[in-house]
Amino acid sequence: MKKKRIVIALGHHALGTTLPEQKIAAEKTAKAVAAFIKDDYQVVITHGNGPQVGMIHMAMAEFCRIYPEYTATPMSVCSAMSQGYIGYDLQNAIRQELLNLGIYKPVSTVLTQVVVDPYDDAFYHPTKIIGRVMNAEEAEAEEQKGNYVIEAEGGYRRIVAAPKPIDIVEVESVRALLDADQVVVACGGGGIPVLQQANKLKGASAVIEKDLAAAKLASLIDAYMLVILTGVQKACLNYGAPDEKPLDELNIMQAQKYLAAGQFEAGSMEPKIQAAIDFIGNSAIRSTVITKLDGEKIDLTNGTLIHK
Repeated sequence: MKKKRIVIALGHHALGTTLPEQKIAAEKTAKAVAAFIKDDYQVVITHGNGPQVGMIHMAMAEFCRIYPEYTATPMSVCSAMSQGYIGYDLQNAIRQELLNLGIYKPVSTVLTQVVVDPYDDAFYHPTKIIGRVMNAEEAEAEEQKGNYVIEAEGGYRRIVAAPKPIDIVEVESVRALLDADQVVVACGGGGIPVLQQANKLKGASAVIEKDLAAAKLASLIDAYMLVILTGVQKACLNYGAPDEKPLDELNIMQAQKYLAAGQFEAGSMEPKIQAAIDFIGNSAIRSTVITKLDGEKIDLTNGTLIHK
């Protein structure tokens, strides 16, 4: 019998922020993931990297400021670094938990590149804030390099584009590992954004929405379910208002209607709903569950179920 293939997208709450927090969070998340594997699911894990890639970018920028003879580190390289060290914690925590359960199964992290369109409108309207607070002189220097900056509390900060994912370069590697019945960590932080230039892949100064990348990966590997973990139990209408209404279930038409009405917060629940719509498409089989990590468990019956 063919195993049920799912993609679990981990949000900030499933990873923590600092190095010690991440270590503890990875161990808790590993227990939840291992429970699915024990139940004979085939699991692919994606994850966010907001605090981590911000920390790396800030550290590398500060290093370059102190030692100007060194070349600045591009965003794509910072993204690759974050994939490596988050994947390192996740794969070791999951491996350990599986062994505790008597399950002998390899866990692999794939350094994943995601192709974006160079003409995506997002490159002309960047929205993602990254890096440390800069003074006016530093901000002007960034603009002279062709980068975008925005006024922020205490000074200025750099902003980058958030283009849509078009394709995943290493998807065949992910498929091969799944066919070998391994657990895979891929598309960390939305993947490393790259531009296709003939046979060359060029890193893009951008950040891809992790949920949209998770949906693209889930679609390309033909998963039957996308599980998106976030900080709330369910998606809600009128979130934060006195008449807030948690949603147990949504069909695609309802999801599109509420999305168009601006019911879901940009950069928060909005990309999760869009990811569900993108993944499910016209399929009567695929579904998405938006929920939160409950301690060391993921309860698929206690969240927002989205289907055709």
